[in-house]
Amino acid sequence: MSDVPKGQPGLAQESTIEEMIRVDHAGEYGAVRIYQGQLAVFRHLPHKRETARSLARMAKDEEVHLARFNQLVNERRVRPTVLNPIWHVAGFALGAATALLGEKAAHACTEAVESVIDEHYAAQVRRLDTLGDAERPLRDTIEQFRLEELQHRDEAIEKGAKEAPAYPLLSGAIKAACRVAIKLSEKA
Repeated sequence: MSDVPKGQPGLAQESTIEEMIRVDHAGEYGAVRIYQGQLAVFRHLPHKRETARSLARMAKDEEVHLARFNQLVNERRVRPTVLNPIWHVAGFALGAATALLGEKAAHACTEAVESVIDEHYAAQVRRLDTLGDAERPLRDTIEQFRLEELQHRDEAIEKGAKEAPAYPLLSGAIKAACRVAIKLSEKA
């Protein structure tokens, strides 16, 4: 993840951990905003109360994740991404737009985002496993959150994510956007 001169493994490891925390903080912030956008639409539709309740429950999980990464940012003095103002708007807009497309499109959004996060978190866990016990608490936190994100993904699939209109296009576009956001947030 980071190009640090040989002979400075401590700096390379520290830089890698900072990037992980920065990007995960940004991702959880974006996820909270996506759910806020979806809830802004569904919360006011009486016939979508069950969907709103389900989304609100998932949003609470994301808020817990964000709170933990807020804590890590502060404890480890990691600079948050400068892109947070963009993720603030983009996350809400993505959530609201997919909700306006319908319940299945909102679930397709969740499925796409959580699929990318699963890949991302799994790669981080593998990387942290190479560091031994020094970063075990961070590794365990990320693995716990990864498993919770998979629950969100699976629930979205159960509720018809793959039945959304133009699902392959919608899912592919959201996944591509998530991967770009990850890369940008690691460094910026």
